[in-house]
Amino acid sequence: MKTLLFVSHAISENTRHLEQSALRGIDIHRGDVTLIAKPARDVIAADILSCTGILIATTENIGYMAGLTKDMFDRTYNDLLGKTDGLPAAFYIRAGLDGTATNHALTAIANGLNWRLVQPPLILKGAYDTAFENDVYHLSASLVAGLDAGIF
Repeated sequence: MKTLLFVSHAISENTRHLEQSALRGIDIHRGDVTLIAKPARDVIAADILSCTGILIATTENIGYMAGLTKDMFDRTYNDLLGKTDGLPAAFYIRAGLDGTATNHALTAIANGLNWRLVQPPLILKGAYDTAFENDVYHLSASLVAGLDAGIF
């Protein structure tokens, strides 16, 4: 059985809209893939160890990923080393500025865990634009459809 873990840090109305767009994309295109959606604060290593793909949604806070997203990695990283190699992964960042440091940090963590980023990181920067919702929908839909089809 294939399982997509959707880890989200949605603390504002806008980030909740993005989260809902991701969930719509997953739901419509998931086929036989099981979805587990959790806020970053609730994710434990076992959640990541048992999934066959992961989508991470975070905000940029003070030029870095959200503290609860970092906390998730702080709590799980060592337990994942060498056990999640090749895990298909994607992430999106809601960045008020440019998202550069958050992108760099998440990419470094994914590389350190030997995850396979199946799409370039989606950085939603600047003033909120409802077009971001469409971008997130397509990111999540293509990730789950790829998992379902066995592409990754």
